[in-house]
Amino acid sequence: MTRRDASFTQRLARTSALHPWRVVVSWGLVLLASVVAIAGLLGSALNSDASITTHPESMRADETLVESFPQSDRVDEAVVIRSAEHTTDEAGFRQFVGQVRSSLEQTGATRYVGDPYAAGNPTAISADPHAALVTLSVGADPDTGITALLDEVAASDAEAGYEVDMTGTYTLDHDFEELSSSDLEQGELQFGLPAAMIVLLLVFGAVVAALLPMSIAIMSIIVAVASTAVLGQVTSLSFFIVNMITAMGLALGIDYSLFVLSRYREERSAGQDKVAAIVATGGTSSKSVLSSGSSFVIALSGLLLVPDTILRSLALGAIIVGLITMAAALTLLPALLSLLGDRVNALRLPYFGREQQAESPFWTRTVRAVVRHPVAALTAGLIILLAAAAPVLGLHTGSAGVSSLPDSAESKAGVLALARSFPELTADPAKVVVSGDVRSAEVEAAMDAFEASTADDPDFGPASRQLAPNGEVALIDVPLVGDPNSSSARNGLQRLRTELVPAAFDGTRTEVLVGGTTAEDADYSSVINKWLPIVLTFVLGLSFVLLTVVFRSLVLSATAVVLNLLSVGAAYGLLVLVFQNGVAVDLLGFQQVDRVEAWVPVFLFSVLFALSMDYHVFLLSRIRERYEQSGDTPDAVIHGIAATGRIITGAALIIVVVFAGFAAGQLVMFQQMGFGVAIALLVDATLIRMVVVPAVMTVLGDWNWYLPSWLHWLPDLHVEGDPAPSVEPDVPAPDPVPTSLQVG
Repeated sequence: MTRRDASFTQRLARTSALHPWRVVVSWGLVLLASVVAIAGLLGSALNSDASITTHPESMRADETLVESFPQSDRVDEAVVIRSAEHTTDEAGFRQFVGQVRSSLEQTGATRYVGDPYAAGNPTAISADPHAALVTLSVGADPDTGITALLDEVAASDAEAGYEVDMTGTYTLDHDFEELSSSDLEQGELQFGLPAAMIVLLLVFGAVVAALLPMSIAIMSIIVAVASTAVLGQVTSLSFFIVNMITAMGLALGIDYSLFVLSRYREERSAGQDKVAAIVATGGTSSKSVLSSGSSFVIALSGLLLVPDTILRSLALGAIIVGLITMAAALTLLPALLSLLGDRVNALRLPYFGREQQAESPFWTRTVRAVVRHPVAALTAGLIILLAAAAPVLGLHTGSAGVSSLPDSAESKAGVLALARSFPELTADPAKVVVSGDVRSAEVEAAMDAFEASTADDPDFGPASRQLAPNGEVALIDVPLVGDPNSSSARNGLQRLRTELVPAAFDGTRTEVLVGGTTAEDADYSSVINKWLPIVLTFVLGLSFVLLTVVFRSLVLSATAVVLNLLSVGAAYGLLVLVFQNGVAVDLLGFQQVDRVEAWVPVFLFSVLFALSMDYHVFLLSRIRERYEQSGDTPDAVIHGIAATGRIITGAALIIVVVFAGFAAGQLVMFQQMGFGVAIALLVDATLIRMVVVPAVMTVLGDWNWYLPSWLHWLPDLHVEGDPAPSVEPDVPAPDPVPTSLQVG
């Protein structure tokens, strides 16, 4: 084959192999520039803001409050001061409350600190009476101010005889950010990286070969983070984007390098010289990487449709690191292989570093058994998958709320203290915002009727009303029973919106909006649930088109989509079984909750579909390569799976251990995310790829390759099918082929 006949990925591989230092130096300069960009720009590029761009009711209510009420009139946090020994009418208790209020004011982080002993504030003293409630409004810089306030609360709590706890919007946000950063750092750095390195050592059996994929992954992560640092100067990006880049960079960098490196070692073992082996790999595994990466980008681009700034940031981070990792695998990796040659197998490990066959005997025996009895294997596999997916019918999405936080979280301690001493109050009431002529007799009568309808109702606490200085907006705070994210609070919110508010205000010339924490969570869940089927349709449709172009087969494309849906469905079902139904939660160290976090299903679908498609493309590419040689579907299936089974299983296991670190975190949202990804990829790389895929392909036979005549105009990309081009005169003298070379 001439250079002109070579594919794009072969030409890239050949150029990189012949001019390795140019490629390495170029990537080195990119890496250096990336480090400089991260140091100078990353701090100003990311933020913790989160919003729904469709402006749901709760967001409009909050915007109206911000416009109409001064900050000093708003209560952000509640501080509960309690003593088992002293009562609130004692001088010592009064003095201690005064000290706490003074210390909070001296931080400079507040606009207003309430006095529980002030006239007209009867609900600030508990019925016992052993507790007092200090409400406050946080200043202009809540991110910094809340830390100073929490420090003062902790110092006051150390006083003998008194318990001081704080909760509220900013306290919860602070705890969430602290815990999420801790969980993500532990999941990725303390657990994921070392565990992934161990798996790579076991797969390759040599230190240098194991370090190569990890180096590609780390370099891709650094360049991707730098790209977001630059992009963040012109658009808003969530700080979670760095964590997404790290997780996906590890997954893709290792996977793609694993595919390319293992094929290169196989080609060398088969007798190819160094450059020819690199070029042959460029026409096979590198093409698979290009197709897999394209499907990954398509799957994650579905998240860009969701009107949630955090999910869009996560998708953007994954897409950026995916593109950079593809570029590194197609150019930098061939250059490094050219420089290293057979030294890539240096520093072999005992036992694991021994020579292995190209086709795994274990997977050969397993797949042959499946191919001999395809109907039985397919039936058993589908029964298991459908049984795992069945609990998804009971899926409820929402937010686990503050009750799911660890006991060390200050916001949880504050909520428990508030519920104990002031059960009729909450730090996060429903906020009924009435806009119009609120001073008119008609509207005042409607507000009186509304407040009367909530009185003595077990779903609500005592309502309180405020009028804005402009006389055009009224705020009615209606406490909801229990945790703001609990089912009882959700039910109360639903009744407010659908029954009590319409009954009181219909016919008046007002706009009434219901906001607050419970409303925000409910609106968020509603938006995500609305967009989930849209994302599914978008991703599945584009993936079907891409796979049809790559493999020139409608049947293979449809099969791939259906099987990926089965693996995602199994992940959803097992999430419900474990987290909602509580099966094995104690054994696994998880928490049982009423709901799966609203963003988890759509996030899991995109990530799982993207990663599982990587394996599917790699596997089908190898099967098609053999089929083009033999024309025998069962033989092609056995060979393809036997040649890739160890690699796919190793690649999946690396991602499993990376996300298992997330599942070991304290936040239930990351437990759900980590468990969902890990269990789904285990199912996908074993049951799906090694049992269901060979069974269904054997049953379909030649129908696997069906392409109707009206689609014959599609280009034949020959993924994994191109032979290596002949070595041309300017190629250096070939290296000798080693007599004993391990095949990964």
